[in-house]
Amino acid sequence: MTGATLTPDLCVIGAGAGGLTVAAGAAQMGASVVLIEKGVMGGDCLNAGCVPSKSLLAAARAAQEARDAARFGVHAGEPAIDFAAVMDHVRGVIDGIAPTDSQARFESLGVTVLRTEAHFTDPRTVAAGDHRVRARRFVVAAGSLPHVPALPGLAEVPFLTNETVFALRERPSHLLILGGGPIGCELGQAFRRLGSRVTILEAERILGRDDPDMAEVVRARLIEDGVDLREGWRATGVEPATGGAPTGGETAGDGIRLSAIDGAGDANTLTGSHLLVALGRRAALRGLKLASADIIATPHGIRVDRRLRTTNTRVFAIGDITGGPMFTHAASHAASVVLRQALFRLPARLDEATIPHVTYTDPELAWVGLTEAEVTRAGRRARVVHWAFAENDRARCERRAEGLVKVVATPGGRVLGAGVVGREAGEMIQPWVLAIRHRLSLGAMATMVAPYPTRTEASKRAAGAFHAPALFSHRTRRLVRLLSWLG
Repeated sequence: MTGATLTPDLCVIGAGAGGLTVAAGAAQMGASVVLIEKGVMGGDCLNAGCVPSKSLLAAARAAQEARDAARFGVHAGEPAIDFAAVMDHVRGVIDGIAPTDSQARFESLGVTVLRTEAHFTDPRTVAAGDHRVRARRFVVAAGSLPHVPALPGLAEVPFLTNETVFALRERPSHLLILGGGPIGCELGQAFRRLGSRVTILEAERILGRDDPDMAEVVRARLIEDGVDLREGWRATGVEPATGGAPTGGETAGDGIRLSAIDGAGDANTLTGSHLLVALGRRAALRGLKLASADIIATPHGIRVDRRLRTTNTRVFAIGDITGGPMFTHAASHAASVVLRQALFRLPARLDEATIPHVTYTDPELAWVGLTEAEVTRAGRRARVVHWAFAENDRARCERRAEGLVKVVATPGGRVLGAGVVGREAGEMIQPWVLAIRHRLSLGAMATMVAPYPTRTEASKRAAGAFHAPALFSHRTRRLVRLLSWLG
């Protein structure tokens, strides 16, 4: 087939979560599909994102539970960490999932897989190695790359990103992390629990895009775990450490020397054995030659409408490359929107309001819909209710009662947004996703029968708190007394 021109129904560029979902769905529904991937199958999620990070977090949680067991009368002591074995566990999980995303599986579904770079040559044609692909529709799902800042000296020192950190075989003695977003906080806590010293530098506050009430619960736990948080600190340069006595109270002789300005405007120097850059991700646009296909893109990503069409209506774009929510589940949801249009010509739109996000620290932080701050900025009236896990019996039994459920609703009780911070928050957020998707009121959640004792009771109690002022008002008491007089 060398040099052939392929004419499939659908050409998908990128074999990450979104691209694989489109390719598998289309092929199984009878469409001819070409899938192009220049890197590893499975993309960031399988190889450098969700799967390895959550596998590492699971190991870190096991270590911490051993430390915390004494609160139950079980004395395990400080766990012995075999870091190489931990990383073998991470690799093993990836290898176990990889066949599902493999080239062999997709070829068994009838997909033509080309392992090469791709770029547009005109609005209807993609070049992929020696092949030309002229498809009825195209889907660009090329993903994203770690954002690496133009920090003086960074190019001259070894540093880690989420794409390279899981290749470590020796535990960092002191990990410096640039960025206090979800990636920085998750990996920072994991490495701290696995025995590394960890310092996180964040120019503003950690988890700055999340509700402050929720983020504070995570912040408190990170500090309790021994993570050194430097909020309001801005990195100004990096260089190899060559000994000497740095400022800022750090020891000398480690591998990386980081210069930074703290919140008071003072200059500081920190040293560590390793540096992790966790400043978010950027769309992987390079090399696609989008202009050749009349596709408009900005540095933030490919421009799409709510139907995920680019400025070339033959071409859809989904996932990280659009600059929207950079989550695997968001890309998979976007894939379903594209399939309905590309295969069945049905109108379909992306509904970002119902896409939840979860930060998998311990405790986890999950949110869906509008935050309290977003509602306030929009000038909308709303009521906010919450219920603390300190009032939840299951959380008390587990001695993990930090956190809360928080709900933002219209004055009439329709759910606009909801968040959970606490153990298993990612599981608990799902009923709230359903509530927002189907425009349910808090009454629906309040009348739900929750099994006892479960953490989900906190969601029911938060919903009930919305109605409590009316239910237990003087007016209700007068009505009850009146009815009692009537026999």
